Amino acid sequence: MNTSITLCGVTLSNPVIAASGTFGFGEDFAKLYDINCLGSFSMKGTTLLPREGNPTPRIAECACGMLNAVGLQNPGIDKVISEELPKIAEFYHKPVMANVSGFSVDEYAEVCRRLNDQAQVGWIELNISCPNVHGGGLAFGTSPQAAGQVTKAARRATKKPLIVKLSPNVTDIAEVARACEAEGADGLSLINTLLGMRLDLKTRRPVLNNITGGLSGPAVFPVALRMVYQVYEAVCVPLLGIGGISSAADVLEMMLAGATAVQVGSANLINPCACRDIIEALPATMAEYGVKDLKDMIGGAH
Repeated sequence: MNTSITLCGVTLSNPVIAASGTFGFGEDFAKLYDINCLGSFSMKGTTLLPREGNPTPRIAECACGMLNAVGLQNPGIDKVISEELPKIAEFYHKPVMANVSGFSVDEYAEVCRRLNDQAQVGWIELNISCPNVHGGGLAFGTSPQAAGQVTKAARRATKKPLIVKLSPNVTDIAEVARACEAEGADGLSLINTLLGMRLDLKTRRPVLNNITGGLSGPAVFPVALRMVYQVYEAVCVPLLGIGGISSAADVLEMMLAGATAVQVGSANLINPCACRDIIEALPATMAEYGVKDLKDMIGGAH
């Protein structure tokens, strides 16, 4: 059984990547199991300056998933470079994915520029699709023109493979995908969370302080699968499928739709060893469906 894949010129032992926002900088998970079994992991979303994130409550439960409005809490790019990356090198010995966000085109570009010389960063994941911050993130991801503009600036700022993370909160995700590809994206991550909310029947007010938050978990898997399928037919760059993946069968299904690799997000919050368990189950699941080489699955449903 061959589980290896190649993502933007970098070979991964398997296609399972822990998603940003659910894996921190990896340290807590490395205490539970050897995270070197991962294909990679996407680091906590990083901005130019430190951020405290949104006020609490910023997590809400719902059927088949959860809502979050954390709001990009992170220590800022300088501390990520001076403290977090050296720490990661002690327990993880593969390239990591740096997830970058911002509130202006220049801010995105500057963070990418500072990451350009960091040897352990294998890819930059440009998050233009966070629904939980005001004045940035989602605003770039919902307009093909704005998405193209920030992709172009990031492309000029770094020689690293550039993967743009797309928002599902759009009318035509393929149009946004084509705009990012045209401006130099080497790959695309999709999808980020769907915009949702919960109301408290006792207080008769929104549960989240932010009012709305991002829906993730198994509930969004069919939506993510549909969008990966659509974008695969619209662009030529590799895709990372994200959204509700919680089993090895989900990985195969997402790859059939067109994903070269996948990211596992909310499942890590339910079972901290979810990524490891999915990776361990891959060979048996491949055998069950007669798959000898995972690369043969990419886009097989088209």
